[in-house]
Amino acid sequence: MTTTHHLTRRHWVAGTAALALPSAVLAQATQAINPVAKSALVGPLAPNPAEFRKLMEQFTGGKPAQAEGLQLDVPVLADNPSAVPVKVKVTLPITEQDWCEEIIVLAELNPSPLTCRMQFTAAAGTAEAAVRIRLSQSQTVHALARMKSGKVLLAKQATTVAASGCGM
Repeated sequence: MTTTHHLTRRHWVAGTAALALPSAVLAQATQAINPVAKSALVGPLAPNPAEFRKLMEQFTGGKPAQAEGLQLDVPVLADNPSAVPVKVKVTLPITEQDWCEEIIVLAELNPSPLTCRMQFTAAAGTAEAAVRIRLSQSQTVHALARMKSGKVLLAKQATTVAASGCGM
């Protein structure tokens, strides 16, 4: 038991010393890392605007999105960034000729912007859902809905998070 305690303390001390390196030393160490490894250290938690634009383009098919007909409810201040409540509802009439086929929720500044994808059929009678998403930082949340007629609906709302959620 004494050995275990001693090892635990030594690991703690070693871990603490590593955090105390001067920023100049850390900068030199980062520059010495090859570019692939460097991007792996920085990239996984960084925003991915190219992926966000790609998902928007794929979903809309290049068509302009309509700002009316989709309701998005996201708290203005999210105290738990690991579980931010999001409600999405299509407010247009759902008929046998035109219904919501799919809704996606995108977090613009998340490393992986697609947070949720839901598909519907005409038999659903409504297109609404409530989910919880993870946000990496304060940002705008976008919801898009594609109707059977090809019409694309868009709603977005800014939210402020209390702390980082994706790095946890």
